[in-house]
Amino acid sequence: MNTTYRQAWLISLVAALGGLLFGFDIAIFSGTIPFIQPHFQLDAAALGWIASSLYVGCMIGALITGWLTKRLGRKRPLIFAAVVFAVSSIMMGLAATSQSLIVWRILAGIGVGGASVLSPLYIAEVSPAAVRGRMVSINQLAIVIGILLAYTSNYLLAPLEGNWRWMFGSGAVPATLFFLGVFFIPESPRWLIRKGHAARGRKVLERLLPPGEVDREMMLISQQASNPVKSAPIQVLFAKGVLPLLVIGVTIAIFQQISGANAVLFYAPIIFEKAGMSISDQLFQQLLIGSVNLLFTLLAMQLVDRVGRKRLMLSGAGLMAFFLALIAYCFYQELFSGYLLSASVLAFIATYAATLAPVTWVLISEIFPAKVRELAVAVSSTMLWVACFALTYAFPVIVDRFSTAQTFLLFACICAVYFVFLWRFVPETKGRSLDEAG
Repeated sequence: MNTTYRQAWLISLVAALGGLLFGFDIAIFSGTIPFIQPHFQLDAAALGWIASSLYVGCMIGALITGWLTKRLGRKRPLIFAAVVFAVSSIMMGLAATSQSLIVWRILAGIGVGGASVLSPLYIAEVSPAAVRGRMVSINQLAIVIGILLAYTSNYLLAPLEGNWRWMFGSGAVPATLFFLGVFFIPESPRWLIRKGHAARGRKVLERLLPPGEVDREMMLISQQASNPVKSAPIQVLFAKGVLPLLVIGVTIAIFQQISGANAVLFYAPIIFEKAGMSISDQLFQQLLIGSVNLLFTLLAMQLVDRVGRKRLMLSGAGLMAFFLALIAYCFYQELFSGYLLSASVLAFIATYAATLAPVTWVLISEIFPAKVRELAVAVSSTMLWVACFALTYAFPVIVDRFSTAQTFLLFACICAVYFVFLWRFVPETKGRSLDEAG
């Protein structure tokens, strides 16, 4: 940790708990599947709807959070998100019917969607420019840690009576820590200064920056506040030079979700049940998946600026197609007794974590011209959530109606098509200024 910016690092770590809860909430459901499906007598479509209902809330949360942050700042919406996380976690654990579980999962999704906007936004606004990239990357790392914590919680709580209720309810613990922590962090200095509270904003900057940097940062923020960037009208997205880039942005967002990785991350128990594993073994495999996901996310943070965006994405799509085909082969030949299936699944997730998972977000943030970047990124991100909802809903139905081998072969074909798309149409953005994009 850079001691010059110690306060900024500590504040960013607290805010990143929002990302951790984001990861925890999207992953906790997977461990409950072997228990809630017989408890509520769910068919494949009903299971898919309960799983995907979270993403209905995500879309709502992302939309209302943008409105709230403009009016209330960053800190109060963070507190609201923490409360939503805690309450929804407890109520999901107490759900008496599948319908009430859906309601509380939608509410949880509002917290997830809010956190997906709030935590990186807040961290970026309290981060000194010299370390902003590393600080913002904390949020992505926190999401992956949250996923691993959810898998760990599921594995440890599985032997308990009423296990799935404890699994859902366990989310209240990190949510409470987040709630308490937010009271000790300041409001965003940029929001304060833009709202005319310059003295309060300066006090915050004095906590975040060395004395010699405060005046310069105050001047830059004040200049931006006096010359706000006008929002681009939506028609600009259909301009001749912008529309092809928007198609690329939306396509890479959708392909990240339908590549098959989220099917493994969210539905590993169903997949390993098809291989004849016990519930305990299913949850242990998921724990391994979460550990590999974290390890290779750390690797990705080192590679993305060295190797380049396009090369990482191409290698990712190609290797993922290969490992998916290998998984399909294992199911087709029923090769369940050795380690080939587990190794193939772990290699597939490792490839995703080091390539498509983080680099998609980098590309989306870099390919658009500055004048339309905010709007184009919002459209691309919205389509990512829509694709995530569609995949989460459809996967149990697809794997129920077709063989597991056919399902993974379909994902392999999707990744192969994506490889060709990346090779033909996606530009390299490594080393380019954001002002050079487009």
